[in-house]
Amino acid sequence: MSTAGNATFTRTAGSRVTLPRVARMEWIKFWSLRSTFYTLAIAALVTVGLGLVSSMVVEGDGGNGPALDDPTWNSLYGVTMAALATAVVGVLMATSEYATGTIRSTLSAVPARLPVLWAKVAVFTAGSFLFTFAAALTSFLAGQAILSARGLDGASLSDPGAFRAVVGAAVYLTGAGLIGLAVGSMLRNTAGAITAVVGALFLAPSVLRLLPGSVSDAISPYAPMNAAQSFITEQNLGSDALSPWAGLLVFVCYLVALLTGAAALLKRRDA
Repeated sequence: MSTAGNATFTRTAGSRVTLPRVARMEWIKFWSLRSTFYTLAIAALVTVGLGLVSSMVVEGDGGNGPALDDPTWNSLYGVTMAALATAVVGVLMATSEYATGTIRSTLSAVPARLPVLWAKVAVFTAGSFLFTFAAALTSFLAGQAILSARGLDGASLSDPGAFRAVVGAAVYLTGAGLIGLAVGSMLRNTAGAITAVVGALFLAPSVLRLLPGSVSDAISPYAPMNAAQSFITEQNLGSDALSPWAGLLVFVCYLVALLTGAAALLKRRDA
């Protein structure tokens, strides 16, 4: 992560600080971190790998293995685990400069501060979405090819909801990273932010299931990752699941709230 120190934002005489310029610098910093590429590569491998495995072991009616209820979701099964990796990338994008102390140089060059956060958001969204969309599309196409080769009914991108699910997988993964970015910006500590994100996003749903059934059924659909997952599949989340677009709206509201909190703290606190 120390490579981020080689890409601090400097301002030359007569130059103006604009969002595109800050975004360009954040793009350089984002890809100068070796952990960015490695962790996104892990996310892609998990997405594709688990999708292929799921397509290999699923069974049709009467089989002994897991049932093929939703061929689209079956090939995108890996996104739930891959979200851990993208969340970590988001955390590192926010906390790496605090760990090295280079955040002082960045904020000195961009006194308004907020353009730094918005540039990080834009850069992460663009980089992560393109990467994860390619992984989700590969996983879907390969998974459906395996199902077809095994004589099982698969899906195509032209089927209702199939392309939305592929896009939704990229939204799911990118959104997890943006949550990591927001929490990392607020906590400014890598270990603390990763712990908070993993606990809130991936352990909390399990804790909710320990509540009385009526309470759990009422709250669980609104958990961040459950809401996002409803945009990918409706068939595996239970009858109380949100509709795809309602789930996306709830997920976006979480992102807006967390990023607004990160912006408020960045504006108020010292570097």
